[in-house]
Amino acid sequence: MEIRQIDAKDTYNIRHKVLRPDGDIGECEFEGDDKEVTFHLGAYIDKDLCSVASFYLDNHPDIREEYQFRLRGMATLDQFQSQGLSRALLKTAFPIIKKNHVNTLWCNARKNAIGFYEKVGFEIISPEFDIPTIGLHILMKKTI
Repeated sequence: MEIRQIDAKDTYNIRHKVLRPDGDIGECEFEGDDKEVTFHLGAYIDKDLCSVASFYLDNHPDIREEYQFRLRGMATLDQFQSQGLSRALLKTAFPIIKKNHVNTLWCNARKNAIGFYEKVGFEIISPEFDIPTIGLHILMKKTI
């Protein structure tokens, strides 16, 4: 496995297949994807991109820290799940976030992914909420 920084457009196909399979691929282009401070990571097995994650300098109104990064669009192709790819993406992202003088990372975690996020040190900070057409989520954060 190799983790590399990738372009936003490289995330769209995996985001679509995993996170929005019933939607249009255009829904997988997120606001802020092309901002200068945003970065995207990809996990490769051999030469195949198998997992992606995107990180945005973006404050959540319910989190007090002055500067925050948001994790969004983390997705791993089905056949590569449970192989440590998402964990490796996060492990690579943490020092990049710290280098930007930020120590808070937050995400809207899908309900079925909460256990994973807890294992990598995120804490639940909200009750469940529904994102229409996507499903139940919980706000989670991690201090890096």
